[in-house]
Amino acid sequence: MSRPILEVIALSAEDAAAAQAGGADRLEVVSDIAADGLSPARETFAAIRAACDIPARVMLRLADGFAAGGEEGIAALCARARELRAEGAEEFVLGFLDEAGQPDMAAVTALAEEIRGCRWTFHRAIDRAADRAALRKQLAEVPDLGLDTYLTAGSPDGVGEGLETLYEEAARTRAGEPGYEASILVGGGLTLERLPGLREAGIAAFHIGGAARPGGWAGPVGASSVRVWRDALGG
Repeated sequence: MSRPILEVIALSAEDAAAAQAGGADRLEVVSDIAADGLSPARETFAAIRAACDIPARVMLRLADGFAAGGEEGIAALCARARELRAEGAEEFVLGFLDEAGQPDMAAVTALAEEIRGCRWTFHRAIDRAADRAALRKQLAEVPDLGLDTYLTAGSPDGVGEGLETLYEEAARTRAGEPGYEASILVGGGLTLERLPGLREAGIAAFHIGGAARPGGWAGPVGASSVRVWRDALGG
């Protein structure tokens, strides 16, 4: 079994350096965690990139919630994507829903075109979708989209409530069902005691935020806290 991926949320260069020191495989780079993670400033990303050399997926989201904000919002998101790419960003995180809880294909495809050639994660908007299976299939039908990962807790209420969904989707991913080719990245209230069951189900990528911070969100990432998760996952 290959080494599982451990992704850690980084808000700053200090976070990024500590996450790498603790054994993280990848960062999710965001700002404003009170809004569940928005796009960082170009300067913040540049400082993070200079502080470590592990892969970093950068959030494309400019407002709380899962609405892109119409044409004006999409234009602003595309502009931020261009800025971040110019600073060296090569991987991204995004995901938008319309008022009916369906994927906002105008926003998703516009951004996917803007970051063409980059790999990206559809974030926890999937946990708020009206029909997550339909969302997956709809996105899978778009050629060369670049989507390779879904960040999900299986439920809007966190991993504890979403385990059965995660196990079901892991089985469908292993079977290669249409719409389930992308990897599952589990995050959202994830705890260490959940890891054995998720690993047994074949899930091999995990995402932590507050769990990487010994002082909670008010404090920085701690290398020792990340190391606890790295050791629990192996490697």
